[in-house]
Amino acid sequence: MFGREKKNSSSESSSRNEPQLPNNYFDPDIGRAVNNENDDDLHLQFPPSRERRLLTKIDLRVIPVLSIIYLLAFLDRTNIANASVFGLQEELGLKNTQYNTALTIFFVPYIVFEIPSNILLKKLKPHATRFLLGLAETGMFPGSFYLIGMWYRRFEAQKRYSFFFGSTSLAGAFGGLLASAIGKMDRMNGYRGWRWIFILEGVLTAVVAIVFFFIIPDFPENAKWLDEEERTHVQARLRKDQGDSAAERSIGFRDVINVFKDYKPIQTQFHSVPPWAASFTFAMIVAYFSDKLKHRFAFTILPISLATAGFAILITVHNNHKLQYGALFMVTMGVYSAMPVIVCWFNMNLGGHHRRAVGTAWQIGFGNIGGIIATYSFLPRDKLRFYRPGYAICISFICLSAVGCVVYAGSLLVQNRRRERAPRDLGLTRYEKTEMGDMNPEYRYLL
Repeated sequence: MFGREKKNSSSESSSRNEPQLPNNYFDPDIGRAVNNENDDDLHLQFPPSRERRLLTKIDLRVIPVLSIIYLLAFLDRTNIANASVFGLQEELGLKNTQYNTALTIFFVPYIVFEIPSNILLKKLKPHATRFLLGLAETGMFPGSFYLIGMWYRRFEAQKRYSFFFGSTSLAGAFGGLLASAIGKMDRMNGYRGWRWIFILEGVLTAVVAIVFFFIIPDFPENAKWLDEEERTHVQARLRKDQGDSAAERSIGFRDVINVFKDYKPIQTQFHSVPPWAASFTFAMIVAYFSDKLKHRFAFTILPISLATAGFAILITVHNNHKLQYGALFMVTMGVYSAMPVIVCWFNMNLGGHHRRAVGTAWQIGFGNIGGIIATYSFLPRDKLRFYRPGYAICISFICLSAVGCVVYAGSLLVQNRRRERAPRDLGLTRYEKTEMGDMNPEYRYLL
């Protein structure tokens, strides 16, 4: 592949004695060398020190750019809550559930256009994501997860997913600080504080969007900031871990069908900062050990259990502010650590551009239905009942999430064992294996 010279006789003998792993096989000990000529070439052409430098180069180009964009996108999406604290409902005369309805309207196009946006992302290249974000912000989240998933091997991905998703935690912390500062501009030049929040945060996003349009990284196959040798190596290492990506083929409606067929104002803002900051730190710790151990399932259940305990405290304790505040830490740390693991787990188990683009968008789009439910979960009329209905809804859905993780892990285990017992040589061509993606019988899922 890279012009490697012929192996010596001892290498050939070793190769015959070692078990050969099928194409697309996820080796739990994938860090070790596999006796395959192409894989050996990877190590000869790019020794570990050079590969680390390449990975760092990718990290510095891909993750910070996407994280900053999503931080600002999430900030713009959630600043309506901060604006509400600084007089939005009062000045606009919103009553009953009108404010909740305003929140709900956002999620309708956000959910509907998730899959079309990822299909367009494949056609228009990733820098078009900002246009889609301006349309309905629908493409930013699934598009970023899709792009990250096409740059990293499966046991490298979790730290990157969690860091990216952690930008939402930072947005929560940063948004609270920013809103508390902007709120002091209340009635300046005749504008209430909530108007200044929308004006200044919107201008910031618009300026950054113009700059980042030109520097958002494309897919590995056409990344101009890598030289030809680096692009070839990146594609080869991903092919070894995940099989061919079918990047050259467009994504159509048939791919969609195939995926589904297979399955106090200022003080208040300051108090919101520490739980978000803690959740980011905890999420990165969880991601580190998940990648290190090459395992996902346990690292979804543990954070979910932590969040469940936090919600249990909030629904039962109403007169101990310190304990309730501590429960908020448990909730944010649990939820914002489990979600990136769940997204990464599902996304990186999908093989190829076509299945990953559609599957990621479906997962994120379906999950955002929760945004509609959430807007009507904590209603003003429930204040006298300490918002028990809202907390009950949260506990119900987080338990449902745990059940979903158990079912998903069980199905992966069954599939892996079934494929182990099935005949391996089915006479499939490379094209057929690529088209099948993770449905290829030689593919093994990551638990």
